Amino acid sequence: MGNFFDDLLKKVFPPSEKSPMKVKENFILKEAEQLDLDSWINSEEADRIFALVYKNFHFKRTQINGHPQVHIFESPYANGFAVTYEDPFDLKSFSRLFLAFSRRVLALGYEQVSLDRKFEEINEQVKVTEKFYFKPPLQLPAEGELISQLYGNVALEKVSIDNKPSYIKLLATVYSDRLYQDAKPFDQLMDRIFELRKNG
Repeated sequence: MGNFFDDLLKKVFPPSEKSPMKVKENFILKEAEQLDLDSWINSEEADRIFALVYKNFHFKRTQINGHPQVHIFESPYANGFAVTYEDPFDLKSFSRLFLAFSRRVLALGYEQVSLDRKFEEINEQVKVTEKFYFKPPLQLPAEGELISQLYGNVALEKVSIDNKPSYIKLLATVYSDRLYQDAKPFDQLMDRIFELRKNG
């Protein structure tokens, strides 16, 4: 008889299954992080890291894997790359590279729409994604002209798993709207992001 009531209670009040954690928050960079980036961005270490990632991006296109590994995303509407956390990165240089990429995107005329951090529990691991989102500046085109979308919208992410950095990803997504000019080529975006490293 007890089993009947137990089963009935379970149907009426099912045991609450613990749902995986998922939290998202906006945040801003601390002044100390900005100042640290200011001094690092023109350093020899920054030049070396930018040059290495850029070289490995081009290596990957010829099916050669350098270290740190670079992965390429190509489709008609979205193009990007990711760089893996491995030698010669350490925690500081990886975080600085992420922030330096954000500066490069801003230097191309983009506007930062958001900076957020998302915590997710996946297979008993905690994934943390820090994400910048950039859009071309709002503009009123002259009559009969199309709006420039630059290289499309740009998302920049740094992902960590269980407090260990995993990868940085940059993805440019183009508008397929008649109001907009065609996006500029992704290769040009890459060239400009990496050549700007000398200019701070």
